[in-house]
Amino acid sequence: MTNRKLRRSTHRSVAALEADVTAWIEAWNADPKPFVWTKTADDILETIAAYCQRINDSAH
Repeated sequence: MTNRKLRRSTHRSVAALEADVTAWIEAWNADPKPFVWTKTADDILETIAAYCQRINDSAH
């Protein structure tokens, strides 16, 4: 809920934004979730290589 509030709310001041960011950090740190890789390093490197090939071969 805190993440949703942070993304979708409007802040009328820098102090309000800072307060929401601080609240989000505290909520995240209270119940952290580790990042889990879903692809192997080889899969990621292949995707990057394909992207580089596409942008280098463009006719621009």
